[in-house]
Amino acid sequence: MSQSLDRQRLLLTGCTHAVALTSVAWLMLKVVQSDLGPDPIKTLLLTTGEWGLWCLIASLMVTPLRSSSGAYQLAVTRRPLGLWAFAFFSLHVLIFLQGYVVWSQSLLIEELVERPYITVGFLAWLLLLPLAITSTLKWRRRLGRRWKSLHTLVYPAAIFACLHILWQIRSDWFLASFYSVVCGLLLGSRLFLYLRRRANRVAE
Repeated sequence: MSQSLDRQRLLLTGCTHAVALTSVAWLMLKVVQSDLGPDPIKTLLLTTGEWGLWCLIASLMVTPLRSSSGAYQLAVTRRPLGLWAFAFFSLHVLIFLQGYVVWSQSLLIEELVERPYITVGFLAWLLLLPLAITSTLKWRRRLGRRWKSLHTLVYPAAIFACLHILWQIRSDWFLASFYSVVCGLLLGSRLFLYLRRRANRVAE
């Protein structure tokens, strides 16, 4: 039984990495073939941002799916999904810095001041940074109970990521609203579970 669960967990982790790596390979092929449309920088920026948000949403879905289905082995996908979300968001930030502000501090400050959606996007990335750094078992042991508190930063990060999209959207409101509604439902379910556990502890 234990070996079967280990194989399932290994398979789930492997599939998660395989899907993400395949996406990266596909994007690299598009770059090599110069097949990114009339504005390749914008295409790269939108693609990496969208993939990062999908990974973040998927990581937030793990706990509700695990609790509702009893498939506790799904928990092993949460860390790789979170790390891939951070990786895609980091690419998103690097593409913006290289393609739009050309690593100019003055241009970056100007963009942050004039375009609030860029500010909230950077905030989302900054909130995920310590989570990526402390995602290892070594850090979890070192931080103890503080580790769990630290990793609740994923919730405001998800909110800022959705705001980043909603604030700048001009045409595809459906997709932006879909991301936001899904994130809202996931965060709401986590809040509900937290409040219910707290009420149960008080009742005891």
